[in-house]
Amino acid sequence: MLLRTLISCAALLCAGVAQARTEVPLDSGWRFHFGEEGAAVVQAGFDDSQWQPVSVPHTWNRIGEYATERSPASDNRQGIGWYRLSYRAPAAVKGERHYLDFAGVGNVAEVWVNGSRVGGHKGAFSRFRLDVTEAWRPGAVNLIVVKADNSKPAPGSATADVLPLSGDFFIYGGLYRGVSLIAADDASVDLLDYGGPGVYARATSITPQQAEIAVLTRLRNSSHRSRRLSLSVSIADATGKIVARVVKPLPLAVGARAITQSLTVPGPHLWNGRAAPYLYAVTAELSEANRVIDRVTQPLGIRSFRFDADKGFFLNGAHLGLHGVSRHQDRLGKGGALSRADHDQDMALIEELGANTVRLAHYQHADEWVTDADEAGMVAWAEIPYVSGPSFDGSAGSPAVFANAEQQIRELIRQDYNHPSIMMWSVGNEIDLNASIARTGKPMQSLALLQFINKIAKQEDPFRPTVFADCCEETPLSSPGQQKLAGAADMIGYNRYFGWYYPNPAKMAEQLAGALDHLHAMHPQLPMSLSEYGAGGALSQHSDNPLGGLINSRGRPHPEEYQSWVHEQSWPVIRDRPYLFGTWIWNMFDFASDIRQEGDAIDLNDKGLVTFDRKTRKDAFYFYKATWSDQPVLHINGRRYVDRAYPITDVRIYSNAPTAALSVNGKPLGSRPCPDHICVWPNVRLQPGANSVDASAEIDGHRVTDMVMWTAPDAAAGLSIDSGALVGQVLPGEQRFGSDSFFNGGEPRLLNPASFGPPTPPKRVASTDLAALFEGYREGAFSYDLPLPDGQWRVMIDTFEPDAAMAGKRTFDILLDGRVVAKAVDPARAAGGAMRAATLSFPATVSGGVMKLAFRPQGGPAIVAAIRVMPDRQ
Repeated sequence: MLLRTLISCAALLCAGVAQARTEVPLDSGWRFHFGEEGAAVVQAGFDDSQWQPVSVPHTWNRIGEYATERSPASDNRQGIGWYRLSYRAPAAVKGERHYLDFAGVGNVAEVWVNGSRVGGHKGAFSRFRLDVTEAWRPGAVNLIVVKADNSKPAPGSATADVLPLSGDFFIYGGLYRGVSLIAADDASVDLLDYGGPGVYARATSITPQQAEIAVLTRLRNSSHRSRRLSLSVSIADATGKIVARVVKPLPLAVGARAITQSLTVPGPHLWNGRAAPYLYAVTAELSEANRVIDRVTQPLGIRSFRFDADKGFFLNGAHLGLHGVSRHQDRLGKGGALSRADHDQDMALIEELGANTVRLAHYQHADEWVTDADEAGMVAWAEIPYVSGPSFDGSAGSPAVFANAEQQIRELIRQDYNHPSIMMWSVGNEIDLNASIARTGKPMQSLALLQFINKIAKQEDPFRPTVFADCCEETPLSSPGQQKLAGAADMIGYNRYFGWYYPNPAKMAEQLAGALDHLHAMHPQLPMSLSEYGAGGALSQHSDNPLGGLINSRGRPHPEEYQSWVHEQSWPVIRDRPYLFGTWIWNMFDFASDIRQEGDAIDLNDKGLVTFDRKTRKDAFYFYKATWSDQPVLHINGRRYVDRAYPITDVRIYSNAPTAALSVNGKPLGSRPCPDHICVWPNVRLQPGANSVDASAEIDGHRVTDMVMWTAPDAAAGLSIDSGALVGQVLPGEQRFGSDSFFNGGEPRLLNPASFGPPTPPKRVASTDLAALFEGYREGAFSYDLPLPDGQWRVMIDTFEPDAAMAGKRTFDILLDGRVVAKAVDPARAAGGAMRAATLSFPATVSGGVMKLAFRPQGGPAIVAAIRVMPDRQ
C-alpha cells in the first residue's frame, strides 16, 4: 500500500513535496449522448442540456443477465457515443504544458478541445495521452468533447482495422476507464511514450548480496531552448527508505532523449510470488537549479524467472507450478466501467481460491488490476487483443491492421513493463479460430501478423518471453491446410476443452492426457502450458448424473454438476504433467458475450467459477479452493439442487480434510476418505419432503461444518427418467422427469446436437405430446438398476427411430430381471415410421428394492428416450 501512496503522490502532489507535475481527475460533470451528431457538437454553443449527466468511468452498455431473454435494462448497442465536459482550468505557470490522459476508451476515440481536434486513438484497452497545450485556455472554461465508437468490426466500419476484429467477448463503448488532466513542465519525463510512464526498470543481475538495477528514463523537452537539468533516480524499499540513488547532470536539448542509469541494491529482498510479493519503488526526479520540475514513481519487483520445456516454471531459482485462472474485466450492471474496489474484490476472490497466476485475457487490463497482481504475488500473462484472425476474408491482414497491432503491443509493453507480476507477453489468442468455425475450406492466413507482433514484442522487451494461445492444432477444429503456428513465439499455450467442445466426454481425462502428451512430444523444445480449460455452469440447472447426457456446449442447459465433473476430471491430468509451465481455468468469472445464449443466461459465457455479479461461488470454485488453498474447506455440492427428482442420490463434498462425516436428518452415515479432495457417499436415501444434510470434518485441529436442505419425492410414487438427458424437466400435465441416472452402459445421444457454424433447423419427434423427452436418448446395449420399494409396478418405455435408414432394421429385446418381456422391438414399426414416438408398457414386481431393466440389441443398438415406472393400481 505504501507503493500506491508513493505513486499517487508522484501524480497528485503530496503536501510538502515540491514538483511541477499535477494530475487532476476529470470524473464528474460529463454529459453523454448515444448516436450521430453534426459538426456543431464540438463547439461551445452546442446545446447538450438534454443529454444524460454521467460520471467517469462510464459505458452505455449493459449486457449479460441471468435470463433467457434480454430485459429492458439490457443495452448492447454498438456505435458512437458523445461526451462533453466544461471544465474551468486553473491558471498556468510559464513553461507549463497540458495533457489529457485517457486510461481507456472503447473502441476508437477522437478528442476536441475548445472546438479544435487534438487527436485520437484506436484500441479499446490501452492508455493514451494527448498534448492539448495549443488548444488549452488556462484560467478559463475549456470544452472537452470525446467521440467514442465501439461499432461492430466489419469492412468499412470505423473499427475495421482495429484489433480485435472479432472475439467471444464484448467491447464496451465509452470512457470506461478514468480521464485526467496533467499539467507538467515543458521539460519532463516523456508523457507521450505510448502512454507509458517514461521510466523503465529491471534487474540485470541478482545475488544474495546485491542486485544491479538498470533504469531507463525517457525525457522530452518541448520548449524552444536547451535546458540544463539534473536527473536523480532512487530506489526505496517497502518502508520508504532510500536504498540506492544516482544523480546525473543533464543538458537536455529540444526533443526526446533516453538515459540509462545503473543502481545497486544491497541485500535485495526478492519479489517471490504469493509467498512474499515484496515491492520496491523507483523514482525518477528531474530538477533545474535545485527545483524539482518532474517526478515519476514506478513499482520494482526484484526477481528472476525462467521457463523449461520439460520442468515448467522457476521463480528465483525454485520450481513453482503455476495454477490459476483467466479473467475478463466486466461485471453485471457495470460492464467494463469498474472501480478500484471492483478490481480489488476480483483479486481477493482469486486469492481465496488459492491461485498463484492470472491470465489477463484477451487484452490489456486496467493499471489498477495489474497493480493488484503485483501486490498479491500473482504471476501474470499479459495479452494483446489479436484474437480469432487478422482479417474478415481470411487474408493476412491489411497494412492498417499491422500498424494497429504494432501500436497496441508497444503500448501494452511500455505501460506494463514495470509490473513484476508480468512474466510473459502474449502475442495472440486462437488466431485461426474464425476459419475453423466458418469451415470455408480456406485456411486463415494468421501467421504473418503473429510473427510481426512477436518481433515488435522482442524489440520492446527482449528479457521476457513471448507466448500465444492456440485453439486448433490437432483438434476437431483443425482446418485442411492450416498454417503451423507453434514456434512463432517463445512459448505456447493450448486452449483445450475436453469434456466440453470435443466428443466422448466420458473419456475426457484420457483424451486430455493423450492430447497434452502428444503436443509435448511434437514440440519438445517449446515450453508449453494449458492456457484455457473448463466448462459452463448454470446455478439453476442441475443433473443427477453428469454422465447421463451430452452437454449442449453452445446452448442450454449447462448443469452446475457437469461443470464440477469436468474440473474434477481435468485437474489430476494437469497436476501430473510437470512439463506444463502453467494452467489457467477459463474463467474466474462469468463474462459478457453477445454471441452466447446458454445455460440459464443470455449474452453471457457461463464458464466462470463465480457469477457475473460476484455474489455466488459455484461448486467448482470450492473444488479448487480445497485443492489449492491452505484455508479450511468443507463444501457440500449440489446445494442449489434443492428440489430433487429422485429419492436417492450420491452426496459429494469438496474438502481439504483427510476424512469427512455425514448425517442425513440426524442419522449418521459415517465418515469417508477424501481422495483428491472429493468425499463421496453413494446412494444416500432421502425421506419424502425436507431433508437436512449435515457434514463435518477436522482440519488442523479445528472442526468445520456445512449444511444443506434438500426436498425429495416419495419413493412410493415411482420413477420417471429422461434417458440420455443431462437435466430433468417438467412436461405438460406436471410430469416430472429426472435426468438420466441408474444406468449401466450405452451412450447418450442428442437429437439436435450443437455444432460450430450456422444453425440447422431442429428435428422434432411426432405423434406425442412429450416431444421434449426425445431431445436426448440412450443408445446401445445398456441396463438400469432402478431403486424402488417392493411391490407391483407398471413400466412404460418410450422409444423411437431417429434414422430413417434404420427403419425396419433396428430391433432390440427388453429384459426385466433377466427375463425377456418384449422381444425384437422395432421402434419404427411400433410407431408407424421414423421420427415418431412409441410407448411400450408391461407390469413388473419388485422384490429386494431394485428393478433391473436391460436393453439388448438384436438388429441394431437399442434406443430408449424415457422410462416411467408407476404404481400398478390394478
